[in-house]
Amino acid sequence: MDYFTLFYGLLFLVAFLYASVGHGGASGYLALMALFSFTPDVMKPTALLLNLFVSLTSFIQFYRGGHFKWKIFLPLAIASVPFAFIGGLITVESSIYKKMLGILLLIPIIRFLFFKNIPVDKLKKPDTLLSLIIGGAIGFLSGLIGIGGGIILSPILLLLKWTDQKQTAAISALFIFVNSLSGLAGQLTKGIQFSTDMYAYVAIAFTGGLCGAYFGSLKFNQNILKYVLAIVLMLAAYKLLFATA
Repeated sequence: MDYFTLFYGLLFLVAFLYASVGHGGASGYLALMALFSFTPDVMKPTALLLNLFVSLTSFIQFYRGGHFKWKIFLPLAIASVPFAFIGGLITVESSIYKKMLGILLLIPIIRFLFFKNIPVDKLKKPDTLLSLIIGGAIGFLSGLIGIGGGIILSPILLLLKWTDQKQTAAISALFIFVNSLSGLAGQLTKGIQFSTDMYAYVAIAFTGGLCGAYFGSLKFNQNILKYVLAIVLMLAAYKLLFATA
């Protein structure tokens, strides 16, 4: 298996799995690009652009299933969008960026391995002020690192018992889309770089996201794929945190 075939196969897997749980997949895309030695100035805009296609596809599927809640989404988005733009304006030094990303990747690793299904028995009423604080903090980090923030938002929603699994996936998907768009807009103001293979990346991620969103909106056991993805993320996190080069 050659270099590009392996990368494309893993890209499809990442998009499929993340979309199946309402995520855009930026943390996974960033992990892959780190493993394949992409530079940070290419990684951030590439991950955000791929996020746009995959998260929107995922959102449409979950929205059609009747799982989306505007009242919960709006306070989060109102705070996150401007802060994602601000985060996108900031350029982080390469070595610091890699360490931050390596630490961030620990969140989906822990989620996929140990908290695959966070039980929600009785839903609670969301707190608007807390929603604004959560949205703003995640939004800033989203723009700064180049993620959509869904991988952080979704366990928070479930642990606070504001949403069930399907509602969380629907809200996270649109949250990722608007944050990715805002973060990308912030980066556009100072110039960004896209890979020459971007069209292929988008096509593969979109296809994987479409399949994942379809199966994710139904009853589908993703445990094996989650373990595979967790291993990929662990390899990337190790390289980012401990590699000398």
